[in-house]
Amino acid sequence: MDFINHPFLFAGIGLVAGVFFGFLLRRIIVEGNQKNIQTQSRHIIENAIVEADQHKKEALLQSKEAAYKVKQALEDELNAERDDLKDEQRQLKRKRDSLKREWDSFDRKQTDLLTKEQRMQGVESDWQEKHKEIDVLVSQKRYELAKIAGLSQDEAKKLLMESLESEARMDAAKKLARIENEMKLEADRKGKNILALAISRYAGDYVADRTVSMVPLPSDEMKGRIIGREGRNIRAIEAATGIDIIIDDTPEAVILSGFNPVRREVARQALLQLIGDGRIHPGRIEEVVEKVTKELELTMREAGEQATFDVGAHGVHMEIIKLLGRLKYRTSYGQNVLQHSLEVSFLCGIMASELGVDVKLAKRAGLLHDIGKAVDHEVEGSHAVIGRDLAKKYGECDEVVYAIGAHHEDQPPLSVIDVLVQSADALSGARPGARKEMLQSYVKRLEDLEAIANDFPGVEKSYAIQAGRDLRIIVDSNKIKDEDATILSQDIARSIEDKLTYPGQIRVTVIRETRVVEYAK
Repeated sequence: MDFINHPFLFAGIGLVAGVFFGFLLRRIIVEGNQKNIQTQSRHIIENAIVEADQHKKEALLQSKEAAYKVKQALEDELNAERDDLKDEQRQLKRKRDSLKREWDSFDRKQTDLLTKEQRMQGVESDWQEKHKEIDVLVSQKRYELAKIAGLSQDEAKKLLMESLESEARMDAAKKLARIENEMKLEADRKGKNILALAISRYAGDYVADRTVSMVPLPSDEMKGRIIGREGRNIRAIEAATGIDIIIDDTPEAVILSGFNPVRREVARQALLQLIGDGRIHPGRIEEVVEKVTKELELTMREAGEQATFDVGAHGVHMEIIKLLGRLKYRTSYGQNVLQHSLEVSFLCGIMASELGVDVKLAKRAGLLHDIGKAVDHEVEGSHAVIGRDLAKKYGECDEVVYAIGAHHEDQPPLSVIDVLVQSADALSGARPGARKEMLQSYVKRLEDLEAIANDFPGVEKSYAIQAGRDLRIIVDSNKIKDEDATILSQDIARSIEDKLTYPGQIRVTVIRETRVVEYAK
């Protein structure tokens, strides 16, 4: 009991217990701190791993972007090289086609030269035979003269040669003058009769299309609807048709401008439908343009079929008929090309019937002579050559193909059909009222004609008359002789051909006169 009630004993036990519990508490705190440190270490390591993965992904993404940019640059460079290669291929193709045409032209010229050479050989052989016959006759005459007149051989030879030469010159001059006069009179009379008959039996109506078309509007408010918000409607129409729309101060009208008459007609009809419908927005514009394009293609095909029916041309390829229909919206010098082709066809038929040539063949060649103008804005070269190649491609006969290629002297005419097509084309284009011509250009052409004539020495005055179809030139009789007048007219005609562009032909007339004046006092 004393042991229990001893105060120091309880104090020692309490001290020992406090130290023990303090040690335990400190140990527990240290262990908790270690766990916290380990937890924080794990979190730091995990965060470091996550950040490392993110950096790794970012680096990988950057490397992929850099690789994509390099790849894109290489593809752009490759595409540019491909485009250059395609351009070079197109240029090579055009050069090849040009060389092919030149080679074909060379072959034709070579064939013509061989033909002429064979003719010349035949003429030369005939001349040699006639020369031998003349030598025999000369020997006989020489012997007879020497025997009769007692002349020497040299004297007889000289006398005979002079006699034969004089007689030959006189006979040749008489025959030449007679034949020339007969041919001029007959050809002039026959030609005038045929041309006058052809013109009098045919007359055509023309539609003078221009490079612009005007579309009427119900009111000026419609201009704003055509333009649309921020110009989206007008841009959609121009993009769909390829035609420029000009909206200016012209009251209740807009102007369509473009060199392609078919596209201009598509734009005109589409705009009229949109104005009538009232719904004008990009989606509706594309729909109407597509519809109008199909309808116009059908209209052009029907126009081509009607043209072949009018001239009686059967079995024409469908592609040729479509090209003929496109000529309905093609003009040349203000002259509708389809109407011009029909007129040329009828003129060819009339002249062919007068000359006893195949009328159907002549009318077919006249109808198709300008077929190249349907695509001459898309294909390089003369429309005569383009038309010749198209006709050959679609199975036209050789006579028609050659007449198409020869109607503008791209190749020399070989048959009567070729000359008829040339003449009818000139008649249709050169007749008064066939083609529109500005007053300024008309006056300028007349001035150029007179200026060309005045530049030649010996010319006193020159007058362009008959709408520039006839050039009258008065020369100084002291400087220009009669024989010089012929050469002067030819030189002036060649100079006009080289320096001026004009339809039809121009007659050059040189007038030389001598006036003697005396006064009686």
